[in-house]
Amino acid sequence: MASILRAYNAALIRRPMLASCATAAVLFGTGDVIAQQVVEKKGKNHDYVRTARLTFYGGALFGPAMTQWYGFLNRIKFASPTRAVIYRVRLVDQAVLTPVAVAFFFGSMSVLEGKADEAYDRIKSAYVPTIIRNWGVFLPTQIINFAFVPHHLRLVVVSVVSLFWNTYLSAANAQQQKNIADAKGIDHTA
Repeated sequence: MASILRAYNAALIRRPMLASCATAAVLFGTGDVIAQQVVEKKGKNHDYVRTARLTFYGGALFGPAMTQWYGFLNRIKFASPTRAVIYRVRLVDQAVLTPVAVAFFFGSMSVLEGKADEAYDRIKSAYVPTIIRNWGVFLPTQIINFAFVPHHLRLVVVSVVSLFWNTYLSAANAQQQKNIADAKGIDHTA
């Protein structure tokens, strides 16, 4: 196990984009499987296209954006380590990135599901509750992350926490999709 972790750590240093995208893809896909099997209890009715969609989102959209984002945050210099944590987490990460990322997630899912016309309604209904829950999870995570974790491992820390967060996002997205279908009188079970 230690050799696998060493190899993974080396990959994050040598090929950060590839390693981070692969990590995000696996964790988003796994989060969806947990959402469908544990939260929604779908059993044999598992939606494999949905899992593929979330995996694609993680690896092709989220992973590259977050790799670049953390690279940017790591390059910003501050007068003290305490200021670095405060500004990176509170002002930059959670005040700038999170509001955009939440809207982007629900909008992307609508588009990837072929329901671009539902994007605005989905974002509007899910945005505020998701932001509030995100801050409850990621403010403490990011404070610890930026205060104690080496920069090349920060996306890994966020990704591990994100496994559980992705489970929530997947379930929340499915619920928003159902709510919009119900409001339009569409049978969403087909």
